[in-house]
Amino acid sequence: MSIIQRGFDRSVVVRGADAEVVGAPTARVQLLADSSATGGALSTVRVTLAKDADGARPHRHDGSAEMFYVLDGAVQVLSGSDIVTADKGDLLVVPPRVAHAFAAARGKSAELLIVITPGVERFEYFRKLTRIARGDEPPETLRDVQELYDTYFLSSPEWDTARR
Repeated sequence: MSIIQRGFDRSVVVRGADAEVVGAPTARVQLLADSSATGGALSTVRVTLAKDADGARPHRHDGSAEMFYVLDGAVQVLSGSDIVTADKGDLLVVPPRVAHAFAAARGKSAELLIVITPGVERFEYFRKLTRIARGDEPPETLRDVQELYDTYFLSSPEWDTARR
């Protein structure tokens, strides 16, 4: 069974200058290609984290793997119960159903390319996170869309300890 939908028969080109940028001052997300643009093959964003900034709290995706490629700086990633520090040029892939989170490593900033495969429509999720960060929506509204975005929030004592 193919994960790629019929009709995905042309290259996708996204110009960085044209890509929408959302997020907060300490965590910017450049929306590059969503699942609908890639025939379901993948969704991808570029994340820029300021020094010591949090990226995503612990969560899992039941239907997708998530790849983190460090373009610059250093990032801490929760993968299951392990905390991994990845530096510029490092790659980490978290399988489906495995708890994960990410943040800039202590004393560092980070720039990441994140790819989710197979793709899930995620751009509206990042816009929602931006509205929550601005105070336009309450954080509790994320619970209502966990299934829609295949993002299920978890607790992680290991992550909490690492990020103190």
